[in-house]
Amino acid sequence: MPLALLALAIGAFGIGTTEFVIMGLLPEVAGDFGVSIPTAGLLVTGYALGVMFGAPLMTVLGTRISRKRMLLLLMGLFIVGNLLSAVAPVFAVMLIGRVVASLAHGAFFGIGAVVAAELVAPEKKAGAIAMMFTGLTVANVVGVPLGTLIGQNIGWRVTFVAVAALGVLGLLGIAKLVPDLPKADGVHLRHELAAFKNVQVLLAMAMTVLGFGGVFAAITYIAPMMTNVAGFADTSVTWLLVLFGLGMVAGNLIGGRFADRKLMPMLFVALSGLAVVLALFTLTAHNKVLAAISVALIGALGFATVPPLQKRVLDHAHGAPTLASAVNIGAFNLGNALSAWLGGLVIAAGLGYTAPNWVGAALAAAALVLAVVSAGLERGSWVSSPVIASATPEAGRRTEPAHR
Repeated sequence: MPLALLALAIGAFGIGTTEFVIMGLLPEVAGDFGVSIPTAGLLVTGYALGVMFGAPLMTVLGTRISRKRMLLLLMGLFIVGNLLSAVAPVFAVMLIGRVVASLAHGAFFGIGAVVAAELVAPEKKAGAIAMMFTGLTVANVVGVPLGTLIGQNIGWRVTFVAVAALGVLGLLGIAKLVPDLPKADGVHLRHELAAFKNVQVLLAMAMTVLGFGGVFAAITYIAPMMTNVAGFADTSVTWLLVLFGLGMVAGNLIGGRFADRKLMPMLFVALSGLAVVLALFTLTAHNKVLAAISVALIGALGFATVPPLQKRVLDHAHGAPTLASAVNIGAFNLGNALSAWLGGLVIAAGLGYTAPNWVGAALAAAALVLAVVSAGLERGSWVSSPVIASATPEAGRRTEPAHR
């Protein structure tokens, strides 16, 4: 694998840390600003919505400059947003800081996935994408637990200053190691937009929303769930997040390996397993050992869907994949925002801290249904949804799906 993938993974590590560390610090942030846990959960929802809207916006704004330069600008925006969160005098300002940082997230992973795929042979694309996302998953093993520990013992503001420093390291790594790849000749915004006429691209994005939304429904409220239901001490949340991160690392690598071989079967297994584990988590959350195992499995099964879904979007948006790739990252976070909001609703309705697990199970099951529909459409002789000719500069070219 090219060394440039390491630079992309460093940037992903910083972004992954800021995205997930807030979950372990919700009680501290809520207490500091005098707001409820569901209200503090808006820091997750706001970040996710910022990613969703920022992914296409920042990608479109960056169409006239090189991908490397755009990655550098995005890391700069990420640094500013985290510093704003660190010095926020009131909750509203911190929410703004979270949104500012989130604007870099979707476009970074979307553009980064395209760059990673271009650096390797076609049969290794999913593995390269997974390698970049390894930074995001390792963040949950190292960055998030360490950030949570710092936040609980020194102060959550110090955590966000440290996250901004990670952004600086990511920026320097990209500047030094990522090549300035030329843009594809003849590809314009209209070609990027035309990829959204492909029903398989839209189905993959819908699976992304629902599948990873299932993960966030449970994990957003892991701190109050594990302390109030399972009986863990507040300090144990850090190690539970390590387990979640280890599961993510394993799932990401497994998903990347099998996505280059058996993409749809990988999705079927991951989504069905995720739905079952989330449903059982409502019961296992009452036992410390079973709860810890469930947290790890949710991370593994949830992230096993990421490389396959990202590659599926790239396959079906062939020729003009940058915007579609970025929007799919936004789709992950639309699912995060939707599930965090729904999870907050069921908690606020008095259904208990385990109720979001049922929400997550339903979302994952819905994603599995869409996967079955997508596979059926792809096998059907009546399907007319390969990449629209106008989506690529090679007019009239038919791109056959890479996986059946």
